[in-house]
Amino acid sequence: MSTSRMRDNVERWLIHEGLSFEDAKNSENTFQILVKHAGQYGIPIEIFEPKAQAGILVIGAKVTMKNNQISRYLGFNDDEKKKFEKKVSDFCYSVQAINKMINEDGKQKIGVYVVLDDKENINQQTVFDAMDKVSEMHEKTSRFLMKTF
Repeated sequence: MSTSRMRDNVERWLIHEGLSFEDAKNSENTFQILVKHAGQYGIPIEIFEPKAQAGILVIGAKVTMKNNQISRYLGFNDDEKKKFEKKVSDFCYSVQAINKMINEDGKQKIGVYVVLDDKENINQQTVFDAMDKVSEMHEKTSRFLMKTF
């Protein structure tokens, strides 16, 4: 599936489902789309194709840590940060999320992602199933942070 075709398909499926979205710029990705309200929890979800992995579709969301959590995290030494990140990573693994710690706009965030890499099986159903899964993983990760941090 060519890049423009994958992007066209994703946009067509989003329009078909009546979801509003916009282009997001990211130099690391061939294309990136931000869906404003997606999944059962109505969260912003990103859909993108990394330039380094043509034909791979990544669907994800970012859990923004609360201000008091960010302050606490920033007060950690390197060892404490590694322990915390491992705890988050282990939790994300338990809910089948690929995760990444992100510092963006002065906020600490935890990205949770689903990767679709079987070109023949990237279709409207698998994309929307992945969006629902990401929405659920976002909610679970957010609750995990509130309980444990």
